[in-house]
Amino acid sequence: MSLARFGHDAAVVSVLPNNALAQGALGELRRWNVDTRHMMFGPGRMGLYFLTPGAGQRASDVLYDRAYSAFAHASCETIDWDAALQGADWLHISGVTPAIGANGSDAALRAVKAARAAGVKVSYDANFRAKLWEARGDDPRPILDALFAEADLAFAEARDIAFITGDRVTASEDAAQIAFARYPNLQRIAHTERKVISADHHELSAVSITRTGATRTRAHAVTGIVDRIGGGDAFAAGLLHGLASGSDHQSMLDFALAAACLKHYIPGDFNLSTVADVNFYLSDSGSDVRR
Repeated sequence: MSLARFGHDAAVVSVLPNNALAQGALGELRRWNVDTRHMMFGPGRMGLYFLTPGAGQRASDVLYDRAYSAFAHASCETIDWDAALQGADWLHISGVTPAIGANGSDAALRAVKAARAAGVKVSYDANFRAKLWEARGDDPRPILDALFAEADLAFAEARDIAFITGDRVTASEDAAQIAFARYPNLQRIAHTERKVISADHHELSAVSITRTGATRTRAHAVTGIVDRIGGGDAFAAGLLHGLASGSDHQSMLDFALAAACLKHYIPGDFNLSTVADVNFYLSDSGSDVRR
């Protein structure tokens, strides 16, 4: 949705039950000009999760309710990737997908391999979800290692790389060098850095590392937070927008972080900000009404 709001042709591919709840979700996607032509339907229910918002020093908490969903039941061969990837520049995939179950793992690997075979660049958001993997009961490292191996761009922190490789590393640049040596296809790693002061007061910065160097942003104070869920997706969309637009390293990273910051003031889990909104935020012109 965020990429569509930034003016790009964006499509989503998934599997849903053919019921009113799923149709409502598809309608919301279409409302924001997201292409849903390659969405598939299958038996099962709609996967859900529930959020208990935090306050002050009480952290937010997520309850997953995704067992027996149509997505979890679907065979890895459900999606026709030759058709879905036609004309695409990037495939963006989430680490939540393999955490859902064995079918999700197989589907994720099939998707990234199909993209690489078709010459489509792969963007992978590590999105490690400990609760989902614990419920699944499998070792995630071989699967996540295989996904990293197909990625051109990874949204991942040092802890994600350390978890997979077993290396003792905490610095972003050191972790990136380990990942670049391990994964020949990988060209860029990016992530936000978050300091949580309270549930509604965070400080955000970001780093992007390529094989030739690192780029960093200044820290942004994010206070009076409305909803932080989806901030990482907003950051990913901002960086992909910069890559698609041919921006320089610093400009695209500043834009991506600004998009993530703005998402904290938007209820729901997707960013509705436009390019103009993000640029206005970056201009430090204040938060008064624009007339």
